[in-house]
Amino acid sequence: MDEEEHEVYGGEIPDEGEMEGELDPQNADVDMSAADEDAVKELDEMKKRLKEMEDEAAALREMQAKVEKEMGAVQDPAGATANQASKEEADSRSVFVGNVDYACTPEEVQQHFQSCGTVNRVTILTDKYGQPKGFAYVEFLEAEAVQEALVLNESELHGRQLKVMPKRTNVPGMKQYRPRRFNPYMGYRSRRPYVPPYFYSPYGFG
Repeated sequence: MDEEEHEVYGGEIPDEGEMEGELDPQNADVDMSAADEDAVKELDEMKKRLKEMEDEAAALREMQAKVEKEMGAVQDPAGATANQASKEEADSRSVFVGNVDYACTPEEVQQHFQSCGTVNRVTILTDKYGQPKGFAYVEFLEAEAVQEALVLNESELHGRQLKVMPKRTNVPGMKQYRPRRFNPYMGYRSRRPYVPPYFYSPYGFG
């Protein structure tokens, strides 16, 4: 009975050398080291791709900043329209004052027009050297004050007659049309009579 059970359930017992060959620790170390090398290479490639993506993003940001700088920080059309409307509204409450004495101060101009209404701002224009140009702008808080200020046209300040007129609004990109003056030395150009390109004789040729 014991021999039959051994034949049914038993088998050949492997040698110790074969078992040691299957579980060789050196072979296991080689396989693990190869797997580690593959993981390191893959990690390096991922880091390299990430670095390239970061460099591309930085280059795009730098290019965008350069374009915005060259374009001078492009303004929003809606914001530009609002600024233009605000400027036109302020100009409707302002007057142009010409023939202003060079020694006149903004305070003196304000006192001169104070009877017309509340003066919000007085601007005396100067050149690039800081010297007055001889005219100024007076802005009121009330639009009705402009008509009162026009009454002071040809009034005197520092012994000079002022030229007062409503301020004009300058439209960006638009130049005022100035017709050409007639030059008496040039005269008028006479138009040449029309000459047909070919002249056909009614009598023919020959």
